Amino acid sequence: MLNFLKRNKKDSDNQHKPSNDSTVDAEDLIEGVESDSSSEEVETELSINPDWKLAEEDVYVYRFMNNEHPPLKPNQLSLGAFELTKMDDEIAAGAFVRNSLNKKITFNETTILLMKTDGTKLGRKEFDLSKVGELPARSSRPHLFIFDKKELFVPIEEVPTEDWKLAFELKKSSQKHTLELEESWQKSMASEDFEKLKDYTESLKPPKPGEVNFMGLKAHQTDSGDLHVTMLIRNGSKKGIHLQQLPLQFEDASGEVVAKGGFKLENFEVSANTSKPWTFIFPKTMIQTSELDLSKWKAYPVQ
Repeated sequence: MLNFLKRNKKDSDNQHKPSNDSTVDAEDLIEGVESDSSSEEVETELSINPDWKLAEEDVYVYRFMNNEHPPLKPNQLSLGAFELTKMDDEIAAGAFVRNSLNKKITFNETTILLMKTDGTKLGRKEFDLSKVGELPARSSRPHLFIFDKKELFVPIEEVPTEDWKLAFELKKSSQKHTLELEESWQKSMASEDFEKLKDYTESLKPPKPGEVNFMGLKAHQTDSGDLHVTMLIRNGSKKGIHLQQLPLQFEDASGEVVAKGGFKLENFEVSANTSKPWTFIFPKTMIQTSELDLSKWKAYPVQ
């Protein structure tokens, strides 16, 4: 392990310049992460890889540098740069791998970008980040990233030692989020209506990876008093989902729950990375008000 601490020991006795952080939402990098709606800032506590054998003085300096980094928001991962060293044929970049989740995580093969702070890319390499080890919840662990000159986009001498950062390269989905219809809808929907719904579906911001959500499309009450609610079921995961039972609540413009019920679905699947519309009918007997105000409404599954 290279020792980055010589210069920073001097900095810790004087005024230390905070390092540059590059932050991403955890669900954009790791599958199965549940989003956290909390606004609480998260301070990440220093965690040293058990494979590293450090003197207490070095641990102190790492702790000092870690404390210089700004707090994270919930559900974030970050790379906090702290030192870059040039060698004959390599660049060695030190950064804290930071985790604001309330659970421990592990990484696999991950592509890391070496960049200027203005976003100019200087190099790219795929690292086996399992070597970071199991990163505890709400923690920060120093790690060494070595870039060979063949993995740089510029000569080594053009890589700055101050104006730089590391960043996770997020994989862009090659599959477009599309509209899917049940066979019964395919037979009954007019082609013009299909094209309109297709264009609308593809114009929406797609669900986050692994996310399933429900979007209201249309609600109307029939002459008999039944409430018809059409929902767009949006699947952002890489696998199809099967729905058998779906408890729904409906709020009208009053903001009160005015209808709720459980719906049984047979062989109902929403394929990976698609949205599927479906109409749910609340019988008049399920409606808890004598007069619905549908100027504004929302429907959602009961948790």
